[in-house]
Order: sequence, then structure tokens, then C-alpha cells
Amino acid sequence: MIIFSSVSKYFADEPTAIVDLNLEINEGDLVVITGASGAGKTTLMKLLIKEYSPTSGEITFENRPLSEFKKSEIPSLRRQIGVVFQDYKLIEDMNVWENIALPLYICNKKEEEIESRVTDLLNLIGLADKAMYFPRQLSGGEAQRVSIARALSTAPKIIFADEPTGNLDSAASIKITKLLKKINELGTTMLFATHDQLVLDELEKERIVHLEKKAKNPPKNDEADEEREKVKEKQEKLAKEIGEKNNETEENKEEKKSKLGLHKLKIKISSKKEKEEKKKDEST
Repeated sequence: MIIFSSVSKYFADEPTAIVDLNLEINEGDLVVITGASGAGKTTLMKLLIKEYSPTSGEITFENRPLSEFKKSEIPSLRRQIGVVFQDYKLIEDMNVWENIALPLYICNKKEEEIESRVTDLLNLIGLADKAMYFPRQLSGGEAQRVSIARALSTAPKIIFADEPTGNLDSAASIKITKLLKKINELGTTMLFATHDQLVLDELEKERIVHLEKKAKNPPKNDEADEEREKVKEKQEKLAKEIGEKNNETEENKEEKKSKLGLHKLKIKISSKKEKEEKKKDEST
């Protein structure tokens, strides 16, 4: 379903986020992605939704390389990958119902479908009685459950939960973890990024992928730097060719000017000569 093939992502003047990652995720999997802060968990999510592109390597989604996706196809891709954020990202002036329904309205779903879908999701997260509440009236755990329901609203094939328990207490963290496990059991592929030990203990029987934080970018002789050097050489070569072409153009202009000046001089001499001969004939 998803394949990361030798994927690396570098940032200028910052630690390397992802280095040579090989990872295969099958439909229905629950994969726990762990590592210290800055190890690349969020970068992995942004690569998957094409907010970032890999520096090297390829990501394949349902047998199609993400590098082949056109810009116009990215919204469709993102509707298939629901994201649960650490800070919820709920819209403050919309109530719970409206926050969950928003993606469906954006997709131009019919009112009946929206009504049915939001009702089912509210029941799933156990907040049917708080449908008209606003985010400020919710606890952290409740707000995160609404965020999960919103991520599920378009029935995505994959949920990427990015540190979903980062702002919650222990009891709320366990509830959110169990809710996400339940969603996975219902058939949604789940990528659960966390470094919360309580959550890791709860998910210890699941497949766990460790990302290691890199202190600095790799040395200059790695493949990515070699590729950058090749690009740089091509750019310099092209700039040189353009410069030479411009010089040739300037030389041609000067040559034309010189020829034109010589031509004008010849005309002037010829005209003067004709005038002298005419004057001589008249005097004779």
C-alpha cells in the first residue's frame, strides 16, 4: 500500500530528518513510528501527504510513485490520508458538529450523507451529547477525539496520528490510544507516531519502527550531495553557454556596427568624389 524506498530528506543548515528509510506498510496495518523529538516523525507525515518531497528515494502509494502526482491531484491524495495533529487544529468559532462536517462540505457531499456520517462519528468517539459545544468548552482529550473524527470524516484509507497524545494526561492518552486501535480494527490503516512511553507500552505488541535523530547532515560524499553537485555542474555549464552566447551576440553587434560604419564611410567618400567630378565638369 505504501512503500518508502531509500527515502532521505535533508534541510539546509538543519539536522537531517530522514536518512535512507526503507519501509513497507500494508493495508490494515498498525505501525508505530517512534523516536526522540526531531527524529523525523512529522517529516515522514509531510512526505506522505506531499507537503515535502524527498531529497532522494521514492515513496509509492497504492502502486503509484508520489513523484508522478500532479499538483492538481494532491488534494485527492490528501483526502485518502487523514491526519490527527498533536495540537488538534480545530476551528475555534465552529462547534464540534461543524468541525467534523467541514471536510465533507469541502468535498461537496450531500446534506443527508453529511448528517449520517457526522452522527456515526460522534457516536464512535463518544461525544454525541457535545455536538453543539465549541472547542474551548472541551477538555484536551475530548478535543483530540473531535480531531480524530474530523480526520475520519472523508473515510480515508490511512490515518497518520502525529503525536496525538502529546498534550494529554495519562488517562486521556490511554483513551485516545484505544480509540485509534479500535479504528484500525475497523479496517483503517494506521500510522501512529509517538515517543510517549505510556502509549508505547500500550502498543508494545504492534509493529514498531524506530527513527534516530541525526546530529548533522551526512558528509559531502554521499549520494544526495553527489546529485546536488551534478545539478550544480549542469547549472554552471548552462550559465557558461549562455554567457558565451551573449558574448557572441555582442561581438556580432560590434562587427555589424563596424561594417555599417565602413559602409557609411564608403558612401560618404563616393558622394564627395561625385561632387568634385561634377564641379570639375562644370568649370570645364
